[in-house]
Amino acid sequence: MVWATENFPQFTPLAYLEWEAQQDCRYEFVDSKVRPIPDETCDRAIIAMTNFRNMLQEHLHCTICRVFGDDIKVQTLESDSFLYPDLSVSGDVHDRSANNFISHPCLIIEVLSPNTETYDRGEKFELYRQSPRLQEYVVVSSDTIYLDVYRQPTAGLWEFSVYSSGDMVELTSVNFTFEIDRVYNNIIFEIGT
Repeated sequence: MVWATENFPQFTPLAYLEWEAQQDCRYEFVDSKVRPIPDETCDRAIIAMTNFRNMLQEHLHCTICRVFGDDIKVQTLESDSFLYPDLSVSGDVHDRSANNFISHPCLIIEVLSPNTETYDRGEKFELYRQSPRLQEYVVVSSDTIYLDVYRQPTAGLWEFSVYSSGDMVELTSVNFTFEIDRVYNNIIFEIGT
C-alpha cells in the first residue's frame, strides 16, 4: 500500500487522531504517515459487516467481549500505529469504554480485496502482531469460499490454518466453531472463464 506523504504533514499520534476526526474519509496511521482507506465492494461489506459480524455478535452476546466494525481503529501499542480492521473483538477491560479505537483485541478479521491482499497479509499483519492480547488473525477471501486463520497458541509463535467450502472453522480466541459457508451467505461468485 502507498502511504500518503505528499500533501500531508508528519503527525504525532494525538495530532493524527484530532486531524482524522475532521476528515470525510478514514485514514490509517503508521510511522507518522497516513493512508486513506479504500472504499469497500458490496460483497466485502456483506461478508464482514453483515455475515461475520452477526455470527460473532450472536455467539458472544452473553459474554464480556464486544465486536467492533470497520469504523473502530486498533492501536498497536509498540509502534503507536492506528489501523482499521474490518472486524475486531475484545473482552479486555482497557477496551470496554472504547469510542473510536481499541488496543487489546483478541481477534482481528480482514476481508481481502485485490488492492489490499498483500498489505493485509504482510505489513498490516506485522503491525497487528504488536497487539499484546491478539490471539488470532483471520483473512477472508472475497472472491471464493476460503479463509486463513493465523493463531498464536504460544507467545511469539504463529500457526496457520486454511479453510475452504464445507469446512468447520474454529476460532479459539472466542471459543467459536462454525461452518465457513455461513460467512458467504448471500454472496454470488462470478463463474470463471
